[in-house]
Amino acid sequence: MSQEGEIAPPGGVLAGAAVFMALAGGLVLLAISFLTVVSGGLRWLTSQPIRGDFELISIGSGLGVLAALGFTTLKRGNIMVDSFSTWLPRRWNEVVDGFWQLVWAAVMGVIAWRMALGGAEAMANGSRTIGLLALPFGWAIAVGAACFGLTALIALAWVPRLLRGR
Repeated sequence: MSQEGEIAPPGGVLAGAAVFMALAGGLVLLAISFLTVVSGGLRWLTSQPIRGDFELISIGSGLGVLAALGFTTLKRGNIMVDSFSTWLPRRWNEVVDGFWQLVWAAVMGVIAWRMALGGAEAMANGSRTIGLLALPFGWAIAVGAACFGLTALIALAWVPRLLRGR
């Protein structure tokens, strides 16, 4: 246990992957922020922004956010509504949380599966963004699917910990 009565998060490869993805996502968000500032500045100074900035920002910001899902689940930092269970004993709350982690894992798993299929289809048919750069985006869907898949695995790793109470 991490602190008195607190259940330690899963460790190992899943935790390492979650940290890596969150850091990578943070770097992508920093790069997108820099791109936004530079492109906005160029738009103001020269009336010519960075070509394709909207395409790059939309793909990068989406991937940056998805990359944090696994780490947030690892730290149990997702939004939780516990207004109906705060009066329950801690042990019962852990069982309820275990159930909802299982539901979260199932939802994330279904999204990962469907996104993986969509990414494969987008890569097979050569789908591209509608814009100046016409970037292929099947790879971005596949990365998003991996982020959802990692989140599902981390949520699953929480379930036995919460149900056992350790």
